[in-house]
Amino acid sequence: MDGYPVLRGLVAVGPTGGGAVSQVADGVTSGRGEREMAMTSGTEVRQPAVGPARAPAPPRRTWLVPALLAVGWLAGVGWRMWLARHVPLPIAHTDEDSYLNTARALAGGPGGFSSENGPLRRVGYPMLISPAFLGDREFTDSYRLVHLINAMVNSLALPLAYLLGRRLFALRRSSALAAAAVAATLPATAFYAQVAMIDAVLAPLVLAWLLAVHRWMSRPAPVAAATVGTLVGAFHLLHSRGLVIVAVHAGLVLLLLARRRVTPAQVLAAVLPVLALALVNEAGIRLLGDRVYLLGNPPGGGTLRAVASGPGLLRLGAAVATQLWYLVVITFGLAGIAWAAAVRELFRPTWDAAVRWTLGVALVTSVGVAGGASVILAGITSKPLDAIYGRYVQMVAPFWLLVGVAVLLAVAGRVALRHTAVAVALLIGGAALIAARLAYVASRGHALRYGGFGAPDLMALTGGWREFRPFTGAAVGVVGCLLLVAAVRRPRLRTGVLAALVVVNVGTMAVITDRLVRPMVAATAPTPRLVELGLRPGERVYASVGVHYIVRFNLSHQVTWTDVRWFRDRPPAAADVVLTRWAPGEPDDWDGARYGFVRLGGNPRQHWAAWRRG
Repeated sequence: MDGYPVLRGLVAVGPTGGGAVSQVADGVTSGRGEREMAMTSGTEVRQPAVGPARAPAPPRRTWLVPALLAVGWLAGVGWRMWLARHVPLPIAHTDEDSYLNTARALAGGPGGFSSENGPLRRVGYPMLISPAFLGDREFTDSYRLVHLINAMVNSLALPLAYLLGRRLFALRRSSALAAAAVAATLPATAFYAQVAMIDAVLAPLVLAWLLAVHRWMSRPAPVAAATVGTLVGAFHLLHSRGLVIVAVHAGLVLLLLARRRVTPAQVLAAVLPVLALALVNEAGIRLLGDRVYLLGNPPGGGTLRAVASGPGLLRLGAAVATQLWYLVVITFGLAGIAWAAAVRELFRPTWDAAVRWTLGVALVTSVGVAGGASVILAGITSKPLDAIYGRYVQMVAPFWLLVGVAVLLAVAGRVALRHTAVAVALLIGGAALIAARLAYVASRGHALRYGGFGAPDLMALTGGWREFRPFTGAAVGVVGCLLLVAAVRRPRLRTGVLAALVVVNVGTMAVITDRLVRPMVAATAPTPRLVELGLRPGERVYASVGVHYIVRFNLSHQVTWTDVRWFRDRPPAAADVVLTRWAPGEPDDWDGARYGFVRLGGNPRQHWAAWRRG
């Protein structure tokens, strides 16, 4: 405990964990508090007979923090909706299309395709956004409601991050609020709120789950166990990443049972909600029937072949290391500091047991998600591998940022420097390994993909819109880390530097919107709208696979009354309207007059046209 002097007194508070720690951290050491503690120990404290009367303590404003959190949540919702104002149609294909088609079918409307596969299929997120498709409204209006649902859930990261800072690490209210604001505005947290993707809700769910784990470890009870189990079941209901969370949860329950830290009743309370929500997922799939048809390839032998060799394991290790390095960069080294402290905590405990268990769970989850995602992606896709695919690990970024802030505020200077050195080594060493990987692949005549959704925040921070810049990323992380350490060690600068990080996050999101999101919208939004061409509700609409898939999907979303199926050349006999390729002078230009259709209009620059049967 020599390296954590601030925490020595906190650990002695007792097994109640965060609640007791928070009380000590609040500085509740007034005369009345001392008398009460002394009376508890059987010692009477007498007031001096002579001396000025002590002024009564000012009333505590218990309403202030909840009010600030509520205002912050509302501001977060407004900010996310403002960022999404430029996105009237999906830009993240085909994931968004899959979720939206499924949500519409769950709301009683027509179905459509999904890029999911059977074993990994989940209906939790479509269930969440399905109310947006109730009633008779245009697709753009429903899509705005999806943005609103995303923003409301995603903004919960602020109060959840505040509670984590207070209960796990006993941060002062001001520090906890500032750190929570940084975590809630982190691009890894907020970016996906402007698209219809599950990632919009996973970051706050991770915070809620780890908060519940800490509560269960500090005050074991069936209700706490059931809360943890329910949140784990929610992960399983929402995304295949939940399989990693379920595995971690199962390991945690078994370990606790083996160590006799939980009762059989708590084990049942922790397991039954997971099973119940797994059944809810199956019930949702059965309810959908064949209204949503799957196009994804299930994982199988390709997954095993992708990793069951020396080169395969090397590729897997490189992918996992790149994702973890990415987390250190986008948190300006705080994740690296947090990992160093967490590993130290596992071998040389200084915090209470509940914090230690929570950090251990978070470490295993972070590595497990990075590894599981890399294995699945390697086995189900025939495309070239990604240079980086940070989407799956982004959900743990706000938690590790909070831990990093708490460590810098709590540890002694020498220990803080050691943790910082670990973070710097991870940044520089990771950049060198990534550069070597890129160079090796290039020497073999290949190139790793670097898509817009692989790591948008890294692209903005490094200016690498066309190429991966690992050493620039390392430089950003190292400089940010050293500045944070130097500033946070000074009490007067702590809140100010955290507020500056919020400004950096907001600015990064503005850059991502201007340089990435808006150009994608401009490139993929079909014009004119189908309603402007005279398309009428009730008409049976089909689309040709000759139309570029992004334009085809966004045109199909505008048809809210029927599922738009695809054809190749000859239109189906049941078609009233068809959407086809329009490329004047090119051999694949589709002529509907041969089949008795009349062109309604379209956009030859985007290579599409709408035809109605004559």
